Amino acid sequence: MRILLTAVLIAFAGPALAAGETFVSMANTDFVVLIAFLIFLGVLLYFKVPGKVAEMLDKRSGGIQSELDEARSLREEAQKLLASYERKQKEVHDQADRIVANAKEEAQTAADMAKSEIERSVERRLAGAEDQIASARAAAIKDIRDQAIAVATAAAAEVLSKQMDAQKSNALIDSSIETVGKKLH
Repeated sequence: MRILLTAVLIAFAGPALAAGETFVSMANTDFVVLIAFLIFLGVLLYFKVPGKVAEMLDKRSGGIQSELDEARSLREEAQKLLASYERKQKEVHDQADRIVANAKEEAQTAADMAKSEIERSVERRLAGAEDQIASARAAAIKDIRDQAIAVATAAAAEVLSKQMDAQKSNALIDSSIETVGKKLH
């Protein structure tokens, strides 16, 4: 340390001595400032301030490094979480697509079943209506025949009653009795 101080004093004393003034004097402000500066440096070195500053800088550097590591791990975790959510979103989207497709298939199947049921119902009703029409036609034909028979019988009775007199009537009754008698015996 003394060597350093001597070297500094010689270096600064050279220009001052060349100017002709005495450098080592308390009246010289440059010398006083030099001495104060050297004392300040000595105090700093005595209390090991550069080592403490370096230690503080190392601690700060370590703290910054740990914060960077933590930020890096948080970023990786966030990326994993994002990938997980994107994967889940894709799965949900795919599941929704499958549900929509199944719903469409079920709706189409239900529509087809309803259509076939309606067709069968219409066919049953048409068959029932055709049966009713056939029954009504048969009933109408029977009624018409019955009425035709009744009208024909009435007309025949009227014609016979006009053409028949008592003598022909008695002869017809006798002939009928003989026919019945022959068939019974």
